[in-house]
Amino acid sequence: MLPTIAFYLFSGIAVGSGLMMISARNPVHSVLYLILAFFSSAGLFVLLGAEFLAMLLVVVYVGAVAVLFLFVVMMLDIDFVQLRQGMMQNLPASATVGLILLAELILAFTARNGAGETAEKIAEAAPMAEQTANTNALGQVIYTDYFFMFQTAGLILLVAMIGAIVLTLRHREGVRRQNISEQVNRDPKEAVVLTNPRPGQGL
Repeated sequence: MLPTIAFYLFSGIAVGSGLMMISARNPVHSVLYLILAFFSSAGLFVLLGAEFLAMLLVVVYVGAVAVLFLFVVMMLDIDFVQLRQGMMQNLPASATVGLILLAELILAFTARNGAGETAEKIAEAAPMAEQTANTNALGQVIYTDYFFMFQTAGLILLVAMIGAIVLTLRHREGVRRQNISEQVNRDPKEAVVLTNPRPGQGL
């Protein structure tokens, strides 16, 4: 009973926070709702017995991607003076989000102990050796059954990264760029000029 309640609770919070993320006018609030959606999804992974994916979602997406989004938000032209004036007004909402995150973590690990039926169904669908750790089982599935798809996804990400670099480094007129070959092959006699100015005489 408790895992079912936790599932519907996490699912509802994830969907609601996703809707609030795209509808919020304040970009900082959107990032906070995004973090709440990530935590709710991590709770669903814990209920399914995938603790490694849950921790990966929290560490990578909440600890890296969401922080990157905050950096981008801070670079935008936002009137932070106005935001600071309403900080005390937003304090109850921020405290509510924090309490929801804490309650989700407690409920996820509490309901995980009673989620034996869900774990058994998953084990029947993808049988693994007994006493196999979650990370080991995930690695066996990725690098055996889905190895080609995994490598294809990595290749697509590599091509996307190279394309972004090429588009960013296109040459434009009037923009000075570093030429490493000229710097390395430069003659020190031409690069360094020794002068002996007299007192009261400038360069």
